[in-house]
Amino acid sequence: MAALRRGFSTLGCPDLSLEEVLEWGRRFSIDAVELRSLAGTTDLPAHFAGQYGSPEALAEHLARRRTAVKAGEAPDPRIVALGTSFRLVGAGPGDRDALLAQALWADGLGVPWLRVFDGGRDADAVELAEAAASLAWWREERRSRGWTVDLMVETHDSLLDSVRLARAAERLPGLGILWDAHHTWRKGGEDPLVTWAAIGPRVVHVHVKDSIAVPSGRHPFTYVLPGRGDFPIGPLSETLQRAAFAGVVSLEWERLWHPYLPPLEDALEAARTWLV
Repeated sequence: MAALRRGFSTLGCPDLSLEEVLEWGRRFSIDAVELRSLAGTTDLPAHFAGQYGSPEALAEHLARRRTAVKAGEAPDPRIVALGTSFRLVGAGPGDRDALLAQALWADGLGVPWLRVFDGGRDADAVELAEAAASLAWWREERRSRGWTVDLMVETHDSLLDSVRLARAAERLPGLGILWDAHHTWRKGGEDPLVTWAAIGPRVVHVHVKDSIAVPSGRHPFTYVLPGRGDFPIGPLSETLQRAAFAGVVSLEWERLWHPYLPPLEDALEAARTWLV
């Protein structure tokens, strides 16, 4: 079976610069990174503009880094997603403007995905109609601007089991899924293999993390280092490999939101033998 493409989110190292993130990826032989925070901010367009000036300049900088890699050295991980705060249900005009600002940079860098949230609570007819309107607006903007970057929706707020995801598939055809396998398992109460069987063909990216059933400050569970919790990573990893999953399986170490977590370095070290 082919090895999975491994990644991590900068939620786990929110104060690092882009260059430091890429170096960490090389150090841990990571294939891809998703950017949510850099240098202490989640306003990536403003940060990029201040540091690099334009998408073209940043793209040239990243290309120079890639060509400078010597024979035998690990290459920089690819930037495969920018994480946004946009919700398909509940977004306002300001949220749309912020999404377009992210899209401008993502497309200019050749980043394939913008992460958006589902939003809502129930994935009922009313919520899915709003989500469909948001998606139609995005697709028209994307078409008119000639962008290749696209949206992937995270299973975060309402899309927490295969029944709700099936309703969404009917109402939102063609929308890629960022499957947070921990959310559908811990919050939705569904075996990951059941969820995968229902949504596998639509999944373009996967988030994994580990936890125990002990309440924390924000959740009825507590995140722990990979391999120290209850998440069934073994069966999931084997299933994804058998399916020849072509997307990235990304460790979403949420240290930005949960400062009690150990450093990302510890999580990546633990994940070497946990996610294989």
